[in-house]
Amino acid sequence: MFRWVLMAGLLAGPAAAEDWRALDGAAISAALAARVLGYEGGGQQDFKADGTTIYEAGKPSLGRWGVRGDQYCSVWPPSEVWACYDVAASGLKIRFRAADGSETVGTYIDLN
Repeated sequence: MFRWVLMAGLLAGPAAAEDWRALDGAAISAALAARVLGYEGGGQQDFKADGTTIYEAGKPSLGRWGVRGDQYCSVWPPSEVWACYDVAASGLKIRFRAADGSETVGTYIDLN
C-alpha cells in the first residue's frame, strides 16, 4: 500500500510543484508585450507591443492580440472572430486556458 501512495505522490509532484498565479488585464499586458514564448512541439509566438503577433511553426502566421477585461484575446486572419483566454503565470511559464478548459502553456524564450 505504501508503495502505491509513494508512487501517486511522485506522479502528482511535478503538477503540484507548479504554482499558477492568475493574471489580471494589466499583468497580462506586462507579461506578453514585447515577449516571445516557445511552445511544446517547437512553435514560438512573438507578442509585439503594437498588438501584432507572429506565430511560427515552420511558416509564420500573422495575427493581432490584446487584452479585454482580464483575458488575453487574439484573432488570426482570415477569421475576424476574437478568441479569449484566461492567463496564469508560473515562473517562466504562461498558461492560456480557453472557455472549454483546454490549455496551452508557453515558456519565455527571449532574453528581455
